[in-house]
Amino acid sequence: MESVNYLVLVRHGQSEYNEQNLFTGWLNPPLTDKGKREAKDAGQIIKKTAINFDIHFTSSLERAQKTGQIILEVLGQTEVKTEFSQALNERNYGDLAGLNKDDARNKWGVEQVHIWRRSFDISPPGGESLQNTFERAIPFFEDKIKPYLDEKKNVLISSHGNTIRALLMHLENIDADKIVELEIATGKPIFFKHNKEGQILKFNKF
Repeated sequence: MESVNYLVLVRHGQSEYNEQNLFTGWLNPPLTDKGKREAKDAGQIIKKTAINFDIHFTSSLERAQKTGQIILEVLGQTEVKTEFSQALNERNYGDLAGLNKDDARNKWGVEQVHIWRRSFDISPPGGESLQNTFERAIPFFEDKIKPYLDEKKNVLISSHGNTIRALLMHLENIDADKIVELEIATGKPIFFKHNKEGQILKFNKF
């Protein structure tokens, strides 16, 4: 029998700023009722796998924390330890944070806002690029999360769209020009298995 353990990534459910089409970044809006339902639905999907988690990692932001909490409640695994880290925060959108995306396009131009959103290494004013997010999230993953996988522990990460992009770029060796176009849906678990050879592979059985 193959010896595997699991890594599950979940982007938080819809937040109030998602609903209002606002740039969020490190601002801290709560989940909407829809976002809470998405988190519950994510929990139900994971429940079908019968994975028992050993550790839960999340960011310092409420929407990701609450999503992870709801998932663990659905799983009946509220005793699982949670570790919080700013390294798993969403990309910092700087001067764009809190602005309506259409208003930002009117202010700076459609092309410029598209460059800030969809380039790998160009940051908005006062904010981070996806590369900056990668450069804080991946060392944290390697130093703090991967050791649990190497010890055959099951790991849940509830985080944010751009942070999960960075993790997928690392885990699946996705090119910078491809990762920025990858959409990460709210409340949809992404499963990986960690096998006895130490490989972390996308796992779509569930």
